[in-house]
Amino acid sequence: MRQQYQYVDNSSGVGVVDKTVSVLSAVSGAPCSLADLVSMTGLPRPTAHRLAVALEHHGVLDRDAEGRFILGPTFARWSAGADPWLARAQQAVLRLRDDTGESAQVYRRAYGDRLCIASAEPASGLRDTVPVGAILTMKAGSAAQVLAAWLPSDERSAMLSGAAYTAVTLADVRRRGWAQSIGQREAGVASISAPVLGTNGTVIAAVSISGPIERLATPSVAQRRHLMAAAHSLA
Repeated sequence: MRQQYQYVDNSSGVGVVDKTVSVLSAVSGAPCSLADLVSMTGLPRPTAHRLAVALEHHGVLDRDAEGRFILGPTFARWSAGADPWLARAQQAVLRLRDDTGESAQVYRRAYGDRLCIASAEPASGLRDTVPVGAILTMKAGSAAQVLAAWLPSDERSAMLSGAAYTAVTLADVRRRGWAQSIGQREAGVASISAPVLGTNGTVIAAVSISGPIERLATPSVAQRRHLMAAAHSLA
């Protein structure tokens, strides 16, 4: 059940700011349709639509493949200014995209899902578009496997419920140091991912390349090498 945000803030006194913040607060938790925005903020439908479209115009919001509102590239740039690691992540996926010719992403765990915090797409050809701010499942995909594989055993076991991968899959990921997914998250899409390690050895993020199965069902040595290099650069 989605949380409802109250857009009236008596401490502000600037109604348009209060309403805009309520829209951003709603979208920060998960992709939102216009109906979701109306329900979560309590704003009239025309007001919610007008604010969301204006924020989209400035790149603060964007749309996912289903037309739902998500945080946009301008928001990502602002965040990168506050957190230099996010800027490094974006540079890493740009290099990885150029080195492999595939879509590249960095994910972090966000509550029970995973959040795309950096993304780069090839200029042309078939690609797997995952915008910054998109929230994807932890139950499928190579990045989900990486983020789950190094969890404490009790959390890892809980993650397996309803997942497209198994305990054996996660053991293989830990053994070889990278994960692969073929059609798990989306039909026709394959991906490979590697862990980004923190100073204490925990996995703080997953770096991925994704694209058509025809190109990634059997990842090349070069693709894996570039992937591991990108993950190492962020460790």
